[in-house]
Amino acid sequence: MQTLTLNNGVEMPALGLGVFQTPPDETIAAVTAALELGYRHIDTAAAYGNEREVGQALRDSGVPRDEVFVETKIWISDYGYDETLHGFDKSAAKLGLDHIDLLILHQALPSDFDRTVAAYRALEKLLADGKVRAIGVSNFMIDHLSALLDATEVVPAVNQLEIHPYFQQRPVLDFDDAHGIVDQAWSPIGGITFYPGYGEDRRSVLQDPAVTRIAEAHGKSAAQVLLRWGIQQGRSVIPKSTKRHRIAENIDVFDFDLAVDELSALDALETGRRGGPEPEDVTLADHGRAIPEA
Repeated sequence: MQTLTLNNGVEMPALGLGVFQTPPDETIAAVTAALELGYRHIDTAAAYGNEREVGQALRDSGVPRDEVFVETKIWISDYGYDETLHGFDKSAAKLGLDHIDLLILHQALPSDFDRTVAAYRALEKLLADGKVRAIGVSNFMIDHLSALLDATEVVPAVNQLEIHPYFQQRPVLDFDDAHGIVDQAWSPIGGITFYPGYGEDRRSVLQDPAVTRIAEAHGKSAAQVLLRWGIQQGRSVIPKSTKRHRIAENIDVFDFDLAVDELSALDALETGRRGGPEPEDVTLADHGRAIPEA
């Protein structure tokens, strides 16, 4: 498994299993399959409601704890210094872990950015106390990152973003690169582009002719090509699946390389259309939800 070195020296597997929208009753099987197939990076979140099942699968797997990189996220309802410290306690208890490898803020909260800063300062405290090995953010745009860097001490190790050929966020990627922040792609195979919420004109990047031509040339699937595109450009990718054969397919991306012209062809698919929520529109009123106690 290829790894990425974070800005504090921590090694993170470049590819992991995401469990967004994986029902709790399917999470144990998905994580178990991933660990059996060689995954050593699992991404979850307090808001996903399946941290407990991720932890159960980790314990049942028999894989030594220090061999698995576990990542989770604090939801906006638990922002604030003391609230975020408690958010860590809830997540750690559900996961059954005494430390978390990467803890990130799930969204910026532009309407109450002071609360976002307080939450990040809590992450800095957890890092200093050795309760987490690295800290970061998710869905932070350049203005959010700039304001955070001005108000805090530790540069985020990771910024988790919607990144696929139809929506690449190049200005944010360039900013992150200039500051030593690793980009991590959620929806790296463009799953968001064929969800019903994407709109009536939704189209799957997996079925784009440019993608399928490259896949055929390498004897790989479209999903494998998209994951390879991200990895070759230095990003972390966390594809989600609950099907064992898809989980196996998604990790089988380290035995081929995309040529320069193939990478360029995928880069050229940019549409500028975001599939997820607009980061500026995230508010507690619209997106707040209580995160249950452990």
